[in-house]
Amino acid sequence: MKINDFKFQIALANSGLTITEAAGRAGISRQRYAMILNQKNVTPQSVGKIARSLGVDVTEIIETE
Repeated sequence: MKINDFKFQIALANSGLTITEAAGRAGISRQRYAMILNQKNVTPQSVGKIARSLGVDVTEIIETE
Protein backbone atom coordinates (compact mmCIF):
# COMPACT_ATOMS: atom_id res chain seq x y z
CA MET A 1 0.00 0.00 0.00
CA LYS A 2 1.20 3.53 -0.70
CA ILE A 3 -0.13 6.80 0.65
CA ASN A 4 -0.97 9.27 -2.10
CA ASP A 5 0.77 12.54 -1.20
CA PHE A 6 -1.83 14.76 -2.89
CA LYS A 7 -4.74 12.98 -1.20
CA PHE A 8 -2.90 13.10 2.12
CA GLN A 9 -2.30 16.86 1.79
CA ILE A 10 -6.00 17.42 1.07
CA ALA A 11 -7.02 15.34 4.09
CA LEU A 12 -4.50 17.17 6.27
CA ALA A 13 -5.79 20.56 5.10
CA ASN A 14 -9.40 19.50 5.70
CA SER A 15 -8.54 18.32 9.20
CA GLY A 16 -7.04 21.69 10.13
CA LEU A 17 -4.15 19.92 11.85
CA THR A 18 -0.42 20.30 11.51
CA ILE A 19 1.65 17.20 10.83
CA THR A 20 2.88 17.35 14.42
CA GLU A 21 -0.70 17.43 15.74
CA ALA A 22 -1.74 14.59 13.42
CA ALA A 23 1.25 12.52 14.56
CA GLY A 24 0.23 13.10 18.17
CA ARG A 25 -3.28 11.89 17.41
CA ALA A 26 -1.81 8.79 15.75
CA GLY A 27 0.28 8.12 18.85
CA ILE A 28 3.60 8.23 16.99
CA SER A 29 6.45 10.69 16.72
CA ARG A 30 6.49 13.33 14.01
CA GLN A 31 9.62 11.74 12.56
CA ARG A 32 7.99 8.29 12.34
CA TYR A 33 4.85 9.84 10.84
CA ALA A 34 6.96 11.55 8.14
CA MET A 35 8.86 8.32 7.48
CA ILE A 36 5.59 6.42 6.97
CA LEU A 37 4.40 9.07 4.51
CA ASN A 38 7.57 8.66 2.44
CA GLN A 39 7.64 4.86 2.30
CA LYS A 40 6.80 3.05 -0.91
CA ASN A 41 5.21 0.14 0.93
CA VAL A 42 3.23 1.00 4.04
CA THR A 43 1.64 -1.59 6.30
CA PRO A 44 -2.14 -1.54 6.64
CA GLN A 45 -1.72 -0.81 10.35
CA SER A 46 0.37 2.29 9.63
CA VAL A 47 -2.06 3.53 6.98
CA GLY A 48 -4.86 3.02 9.50
CA LYS A 49 -3.06 5.15 12.09
CA ILE A 50 -2.49 7.95 9.58
CA ALA A 51 -6.11 7.85 8.37
CA ARG A 52 -7.52 7.84 11.92
CA SER A 53 -5.32 10.76 12.89
CA LEU A 54 -6.88 12.77 10.06
CA GLY A 55 -10.41 11.53 10.66
CA VAL A 56 -10.74 9.95 7.21
CA ASP A 57 -11.23 6.49 5.76
CA VAL A 58 -8.10 4.68 4.57
CA THR A 59 -9.42 4.66 1.00
CA GLU A 60 -9.29 8.47 0.97
CA ILE A 61 -5.49 8.64 1.27
CA ILE A 62 -4.06 5.59 -0.51
CA GLU A 63 -2.99 5.13 -4.11
CA THR A 64 -5.78 3.44 -6.05
CA GLU A 65 -3.86 2.38 -9.17
